[in-house]
Amino acid sequence: MTLRLERLTRGPVLDRLLDPLADLRIEVFRDWPYLYDGSRDYEAWYLARFAAAEGAVLVAAFDGDDLVGASTGLPLAAEHADFAAPLAAAGYPVGELYYGAETILRRQYRGRGLYRRFFAGREAHAAALGGFAQLVFCGVVRPDDHPLKPADARPLDPVWRRFGYRRLDGVTAGFPWKDVDRADETVKPMQFWIKPLEVRQLQVRRPGPP
Repeated sequence: MTLRLERLTRGPVLDRLLDPLADLRIEVFRDWPYLYDGSRDYEAWYLARFAAAEGAVLVAAFDGDDLVGASTGLPLAAEHADFAAPLAAAGYPVGELYYGAETILRRQYRGRGLYRRFFAGREAHAAALGGFAQLVFCGVVRPDDHPLKPADARPLDPVWRRFGYRRLDGVTAGFPWKDVDRADETVKPMQFWIKPLEVRQLQVRRPGPP
């Protein structure tokens, strides 16, 4: 199989991928630790902010024409207020933060280094926009004794640290969705992580002597 990655911004191509992105989110997030019992109605509500945001990016992985993985980002100020409020309360300037919304990949495509490339592509986009000092994202926190936790579950904390992120202890968001084992939505705690953005300056080559 031949995989390709594309970095897409606002426009007709990204708009056409919103339905496949919604389907991919429903599929991948159904697994641990999100346990998301998704619906197209919820996806339409959740992704509306992303689709409308100036500066949004979709780093998309394709197998042929099939969307098999995605990493999305947008300025934190354009994201749902539930995510911006905890960082503002902790003293972080929301306007200087770029938000990594999700990084998802179908199980059969994992273990090929795509996860790192997703993060790198999102960070490069945020740095190129200018005006953003740091990139933040958050991950759901589940209790160790959760009845649906798989025996082989492993936290991603070590991976995120290798990518250069630092956990913001005490800075969490609360966000609702319906779990696969529940009848109604419940609010989940989401732990924030942060990384300074490396803004690369373009090197201007001056002409040498004739």
